[in-house]
Amino acid sequence: MPQLTLAHQRLPGVSVIAVTGEMDATNRGQLESYLRRARTHPSEGLVFDLSRVPFMDSSGLHVLLMCATDCLRNGGAVHLAAVQPLPARLFEVTGVVAHLPVYDTVDAAVSAALNS
Repeated sequence: MPQLTLAHQRLPGVSVIAVTGEMDATNRGQLESYLRRARTHPSEGLVFDLSRVPFMDSSGLHVLLMCATDCLRNGGAVHLAAVQPLPARLFEVTGVVAHLPVYDTVDAAVSAALNS
């Protein structure tokens, strides 16, 4: 099973989840468990730093969408940052880019999360 490395940084008003590794069906449970533990303030904005995610399949995408739905339900929003080419293509083909904002940098995503 490919291992994900996950790190969480809580800033005032927004949390940043840095993901390293491939996001797929083999580690979906690991990502879901981590998000349940890390999201202690569901109404805050959430930024996913995807700069070190070279590949994502529909399972990883599903986790992001479920997290975004939960954030919206609680008054927050999900922002994606530094998306690599293969995951970016998945977001484009599936139309996710119309629903989840994507930013070139983590700083830009954090700024947007704080102003939304």
